[in-house]
Amino acid sequence: MKNELLNIDNKAIGHRIRTEREALSLTREKFAEIVDFSPLYIGQLERGERQMSLIALVKISNCLHISTDYLIYGNKYTDTANAILREDLENYSVQSKNLIYDLINKCSTKELHLIEDIIKLILPYIK
Repeated sequence: MKNELLNIDNKAIGHRIRTEREALSLTREKFAEIVDFSPLYIGQLERGERQMSLIALVKISNCLHISTDYLIYGNKYTDTANAILREDLENYSVQSKNLIYDLINKCSTKELHLIEDIIKLILPYIK
């Protein structure tokens, strides 16, 4: 009943988890190891058989580099910066994407604005 009130679809959430995990070329076992859950639990989530805790939601969304909003409701891009980042990173290898995302994730808002300005300055010269 609670899920109906919040309009949460566990099967859709599970499908998004599986899709994003596979897009990162992670096996269920490797993904489970990274987020510190059992492969069985991850499989149950991916099939929509289990609900996840808030801790699991945050761990999974962080590992997959997606917003919790996208994971729950399917709203892929909650803000323009995230949308641009995700689209631009599509051509990089998984390792490069993860490295860039981890570096950017550690930046302050001021640093992110500076990085954005630098990218805008150099982009026309490297195309």
